Amino acid sequence: MFSRLEIFDKRYNELEKRMYEPDVVGDPDTYRKVMQEYSEIEPVVKKYREYKAAQSAVDDSLAILEDASSDDELRELASAELDEAKRSLPLLEEELKILLLPKDPNDDRNVIVEIRGGTGGEESSLFAYDLFRMYSMYSERRGYKTEVVSLNETGLGGCKEVSFIVSGDGAYSRFKFESGTHRVQRVPQTESSGRIHTSAVTVAVLPEADDVEVELNPNDLEIDTFRSSGAGGQHINKTSSAIRITHKPTGLVVECQDERSQYKNKDKAMKVLKSRLLKMEQDKQNEAIASDRRSQVGSGDRSEKIRTYNFPQSRVTDHRIGLTLYKLSEIMNGDLDEIIDALVTAQRAEQLKETMRS
Repeated sequence: MFSRLEIFDKRYNELEKRMYEPDVVGDPDTYRKVMQEYSEIEPVVKKYREYKAAQSAVDDSLAILEDASSDDELRELASAELDEAKRSLPLLEEELKILLLPKDPNDDRNVIVEIRGGTGGEESSLFAYDLFRMYSMYSERRGYKTEVVSLNETGLGGCKEVSFIVSGDGAYSRFKFESGTHRVQRVPQTESSGRIHTSAVTVAVLPEADDVEVELNPNDLEIDTFRSSGAGGQHINKTSSAIRITHKPTGLVVECQDERSQYKNKDKAMKVLKSRLLKMEQDKQNEAIASDRRSQVGSGDRSEKIRTYNFPQSRVTDHRIGLTLYKLSEIMNGDLDEIIDALVTAQRAEQLKETMRS
């Protein structure tokens, strides 16, 4: 581990000098690449330097304590510094191990989130809209930007399905844990007897694909235009600006009807199509991973029940890590960090176990 850290430290110094060289400053693409690499290794190098400073403090303190000529006051100070440095070293080493874990290559990408009502009829559609609102508010808290791709509303204020793009640094690293089946237990608005119903909504989270990663043959695409449809309101327009793209080799169909511009709708629909194709390819690659090396937080398969929202008890339970929180109202208003942070921690712990076994 420490030989790798020395390499990072050396590279960090090289990049620090490199970013001021004329050929880098004068070329925006090169400068961006240098700064990206610099930013990626900076947390590791800073933590490593903290570790080396603590180790140096241990060595210096021991030297003072072993020196017979040291006075009592100096020895007392050295003893206190030695205790503090010894306590910090194991913690810093654990933090370094976590920072050196393999990073998900998708973590810095934007994401496309698709929410669909499942079992439960109209109540499922209402909860699908609730989740859409929850994620929109969470995005706002994190400083992310959201753009609706398509929204199929129902007459009672729900939605059968909604697709939207979340843009921002590390968006996928936070949203990737939301992929799966979300179950809700509550008394529906349409229930007169007050009985609690259980409904389900599926969420898919796709890393947004770069153009260079997914090449589309125009002959493989069937593109249709149509008028937006839905329950009414601002999402309806009277021109044929909505776009439907069918990818003939896979049968994938993507619609976008949120924008009044046909060009903008086509651009968003192409983003979603490319991201779905990228996800299909990544899923194929992931199938090659042995089952005993899968993450503790689940495979992300949408058929997997990941979370239950119990309204009568104001309880939210994430079944993957056994976490239960009694703050449903706050969570539905976008306060998701406590759950997501716990999932990140669980994933890192599993990765550390795998590293130690390999």
